[in-house]
Amino acid sequence: MDVTAPIPDHYLGSCLCGSVTYRVQGPLEELVFCHCSRCRKATGSAFQAVAPIAESAFELLSGQADIRSHESSPGVHRHFCGACGSPLFSRRDFMPGMLRLRVGTLDTPLQIDPTMHIFTASKAPWFTIGDAAPQYDTRPGE
Repeated sequence: MDVTAPIPDHYLGSCLCGSVTYRVQGPLEELVFCHCSRCRKATGSAFQAVAPIAESAFELLSGQADIRSHESSPGVHRHFCGACGSPLFSRRDFMPGMLRLRVGTLDTPLQIDPTMHIFTASKAPWFTIGDAAPQYDTRPGE
């Protein structure tokens, strides 16, 4: 993290094809790496990098018609660009008013270090976590 750079008061993001663009107001305070099998399948990678944000901080700038969703498990709704497949955010029925933003779609540089790793009990065996962020077998509090 570059501690000399100012922390943005908003972030811009987009999908791979550029159809969907968005703005997030306010600083992003948490960066969570989820290692559950559903996040690995949704990304095709070792983990999903997300920032929890208030839904009211998220503003869709373009591409509303291209956004699709999939209920990957009961109460978990993953939203993605229907044109290119980029994962954008998820909603959880048990967390009303909150989104889990997929930070890989940010165009504004993110200047925070990982806050935690969750669902490490099911992480990919071929990936080694190499930072000092706390690790949890499930989600803290579960």
